[in-house]
Parts: sequence; structure tokens; C-alpha cells
Amino acid sequence: MLGFVGGIPLQISLCYRVLASALLAGLAMAASADSHVASENHTGAVSEEQVTKQLVVATLIEGFEEPWGMDFLPDGDLLVTEISGHLNLVDSTSLKTHRIKNLPVSVAAGQGGLMDVLVHPDFAQNQWIYLSYTVQHEDKYSTRVSRAKLVGNSLREQQDLFTALPYFKQTRHFGSRLLIDQGFLYITVGDRGNRDLAQSLNSHNGKVIRLTDDGQVPTDNPFVSSKAAKPEIWSYGHRNPQGIAKHPHNGALWIAEHGPQGGDEINQLAAGGNYGWPVITYGEEYGGGPIGQGTRQNGMLQPLAYYVPSIGTAGIDFYTGDVYPGWSDSLLVSGLSLTQISRLTLQGDQLGARTRLLADLNMRVRDVQQGPDGLIYALVDGSRLVRLELAP
Repeated sequence: MLGFVGGIPLQISLCYRVLASALLAGLAMAASADSHVASENHTGAVSEEQVTKQLVVATLIEGFEEPWGMDFLPDGDLLVTEISGHLNLVDSTSLKTHRIKNLPVSVAAGQGGLMDVLVHPDFAQNQWIYLSYTVQHEDKYSTRVSRAKLVGNSLREQQDLFTALPYFKQTRHFGSRLLIDQGFLYITVGDRGNRDLAQSLNSHNGKVIRLTDDGQVPTDNPFVSSKAAKPEIWSYGHRNPQGIAKHPHNGALWIAEHGPQGGDEINQLAAGGNYGWPVITYGEEYGGGPIGQGTRQNGMLQPLAYYVPSIGTAGIDFYTGDVYPGWSDSLLVSGLSLTQISRLTLQGDQLGARTRLLADLNMRVRDVQQGPDGLIYALVDGSRLVRLELAP
């Protein structure tokens, strides 16, 4: 059924039915203890991922304008951002969408715009949601994070918490994923195309930022006492981290970094950690040619996994449900360039076999999340919200 609600086309339960063997094409890879490489050079056969039932990719909503981020409210409703500057509330029952009013002013420029949305873990008590978005000053741009209270279909009591410095003319590599853990707000910021600044502690670019959930600088941040460093910095040496999630068992924070040509990474965050960009990387220049000084260097951390070639990593989430046989516990990684969801099994604190999901459907995947119902939701193809279901 195709209809229109609030100016956004709805296409409910448009299902793409494909055999699991096609959806789960290609790879069961035991990551080596040395490199943990998540290679696209497929060999071997899928083991527990040989699901015998049919998967159904159900398109719940079609017609978004470049959806970028999403997060679930406690009642199961879903917030979805559009990079053009809109925030939508999706009713979990009717799938009707409502535009949220009184948003902060964002600028759609290059890869920037209205990006991530995050619901506070205590939303039922405080009503706070957080937004990351691009702002402009003269002819330069930066990433800002604000919070506001969601009351009905409107935002109130907006507070600006953080603006990455400095501003740049370039309009790429904004990063911009958000997560709150134990009262701390984590913000990923890309290198903005100025790669050397990822190694500079006097710049927010190429960093993960850590604040309290009301925007203050925690006194135990690793560089808070250094006059030569931005006190908000938690880790550095990142290229363009577009995914962040909390490990379901050990509580560690993992990020996905969008690499150059090759070299997408999955990293576990450590306070004060240097993740090497652009000194070390498993990628290369677009069109070929080395970057930096190889793949390893003392004092720089190695990834848990990396992708060669790049899949174009974006949003990530851990899957802990029981809807899909054999899939708990897994890390789900969105893929923009190779149009897939990469599912990696968890082996303790490390990663094991990898399976490609949706690879045959040619859909760019921007974000992926486990819903309250245990099903997997994804923003795909520049316009759609989809859900992975199992046929009866």
C-alpha cells in the first residue's frame, strides 16, 4: 500500500523475499589472532549462518531525504534524522511519520547536515534527546551537538553542548555518531579532510570526544590537565568514525571508522588511545599509493578488525536478540560502498566469523540497529527504513 502522511511517502510491507543463501552470501572467516582482518576475498562456506528459513527485507517507509541516524524511544517509536535538516517521529504501530518542530538550525553541505540522533537512557524521566549537525560560520563548517526535550512533536529547552574546533572550508568527514554510557556523552568527530590534525591534541578533528551528559568536561578525561590539548578529547588518530556501540558483555565502547581506499576499521576505545591515522593504516590513497608509514607503529593501537577492500563502514550495533537463529551475539556493521550489513560473531572480547547480509540487493546501508522487538532495522538506499524479518 502506497500512501502519503505528512508529506512523506509511506510504502508499508513492500517485501523483497530472497533465499537466505543469497542474502548470506559469501564468507565465514575465522579472524586470525595476528591481523583480525575482515577480508572481502571470500573463501570457505558459511557455517551457523546457513539459515534455512527465508529472510524478508520489509520496507517500512520509503521517501526519506537521505536518512542518516535513528534511535528508539522507550515506547518503541523511532526517531529518524534526514541530512537535509528534518527529524521524524515514526509511530511503531501505524508507521505514520510526524515531523518534529523547533529543531536547531543545521546546514546541509557536502557530507554534513543533520546527522545523528540519540535518546537519553533516562528519557522516560528527563525527555532529553541529542542531535549532531553541521553548522556554518562565514565560509567554514563544523560539527555541533545539542540536546533538547522532546515534548509531543516539538523540541524545547535546547542547549548547545559542543562545537568542534576549528571550523574548515572542507565539507567531508564529519563523523558525528553519539552514545551515552554511565552518564558520559561520547561524540565521534572526523578529520574533516585535514588528516594530519588527527594526531594533534590541539584540535577536535579525528577524535572521540567525552563529556558529561550535560556537556561538561569530566575531570578524569585523559588530557584534561594538559595545556597543549583539548580537554574534551578521549581518543585520537581517527579518520572518520561513523559508528559507535557498547559491547553487551564487557561494557567496552567500539567504533567503526570509515577508511580511505581499503582500511575500514573496528576499534575498541581506550582512554588516551592513539589509533594511528594517518601515520598507520591498512588503506591506501584513492587511485593507489601508500599513506603514512605502514600498518604498525609503537604507541599506536591496532584495530580489532579491518576491511580490505573497504565496505564504507557507517553505523554499528551489537545484536543480542534471539529472533534470528545463531546470530546472538554479533556485531552489525553498515556498509555504504559495498552495500551490505557485515555481521561479525563475537568470540569473547574479539571477533570471529563474518557474514555479508543484503549484499545482493544493491542497497547502501547508513545505519543499523536492533529494535525493542529483537528485529534488525536499517536505513538504506538514501530513502528507506527497512526491517529484517523471518518468513513464517
